[in-house]
Amino acid sequence: MNVSGTYRVNGPHALQGPHSARPTAPTSSPQAARGADQVDISAAAQAASQAQSTDFRADLVARIKGEIEAGVYETAAKLDAAVDRLLDEVG
Repeated sequence: MNVSGTYRVNGPHALQGPHSARPTAPTSSPQAARGADQVDISAAAQAASQAQSTDFRADLVARIKGEIEAGVYETAAKLDAAVDRLLDEVG
């Protein structure tokens, strides 16, 4: 359908109508006209990337996981130390 203003609506046109394919002149690529793409990585993303790549002690992590599962990791002394550190940060 072709809408030609607010006063008239034309009906459908045939597919092989008066239209003909016109050769187009080659143009420069749109990317060349805009310039090169650029990616900026935030400081938080860089820190997260470095944190993922740091080595950790797998043996220590496995031992602590085992202690947590067995219910022997959390002791009164460790909880007191954690509360003291929390109060130091808050206060």
